[in-house]
Amino acid sequence: MVNLGTPEAPKPAAVGSYLWEFLSDPLVVDLPRWLWLPLLKLVIIPLRRRRSAEAYEKVWTKDGSPLLVLSRKLAERVQAELGDEARVVLGMRYGEPSIQAALEDLRGAGADRLVVIPLYPQFSRTTTQTVVQGVTDSLRRIQWFPPVRTVQQYHDQPAWVSAVAGSIRRYREAHGEAEKLLFSLHGIPQRYAEKGDPYALQCQQSVAAIANSLGIGPGEWLLSFQSRVGREPWLKPYTDFVLRDWAEAGIRTVQVVCPGFAVDCLETLEEIAMQNEELFRKHGGERLEYIPALNDSDDHVALMADLARHAPSPAPAQED
Repeated sequence: MVNLGTPEAPKPAAVGSYLWEFLSDPLVVDLPRWLWLPLLKLVIIPLRRRRSAEAYEKVWTKDGSPLLVLSRKLAERVQAELGDEARVVLGMRYGEPSIQAALEDLRGAGADRLVVIPLYPQFSRTTTQTVVQGVTDSLRRIQWFPPVRTVQQYHDQPAWVSAVAGSIRRYREAHGEAEKLLFSLHGIPQRYAEKGDPYALQCQQSVAAIANSLGIGPGEWLLSFQSRVGREPWLKPYTDFVLRDWAEAGIRTVQVVCPGFAVDCLETLEEIAMQNEELFRKHGGERLEYIPALNDSDDHVALMADLARHAPSPAPAQED
């Protein structure tokens, strides 16, 4: 099981190292290397690392980064669900525990087949594809070539749609409904979609399926995109713009769910539940409630175990 990754500590140096590994990936930022890498090292990371460290500090727990802590809990529960059927290990695309360390663990345990589950419901070159690349590169480095199955996406799996809809339904039963429900998913540059990245379409399909499962109409919910960086256009509408406009239009209560995130992390706990909650109130809103990610819920655990059991047919890894 592979998630994005996290800094080792909420400190500028650790955040800087993490941002370098993450943002230097050409599948994440595809600008010419001669232009992007010096800019990243000399300008962007020095400007962002302290501010990002402060954001991480707000959500850091006694056990560490929420993304790592919750991903581990999910992996542990999936292991318990699968029992002797499989050995479950967790790797991070950037940072620790690394994909290579996870693969070495599996090889040492005598595994003869590999199932890779990137923890991203919707496929994008910036997430799923770079996980596949990371696994391929690591297998080549350690000279291990088992048959590999990869779950490319699961946004249209009925069990996933049902799990997300169920989490929203239970939250509303406990806390009541808001005037609007906002589905906020991580953005990507618009030009990636124009070049054929299916992420935007899969976001639309998955959110529509969840809304349909909930039985809510078009006027009650909206899809938006968060976490943009830089000046080029990203997928729209932007989450912060939507919340500002809703508040200024007289919408007083909003619930936000982020179904693109398998577990809660900086982007949900700090960006949505803190930054955007403050923005919404600043412009006249009264209450923004964040509906938690699936995390290690029973439905999510069952889904992950099912994906492992029914992954696509394996293809042998190729030696160079």
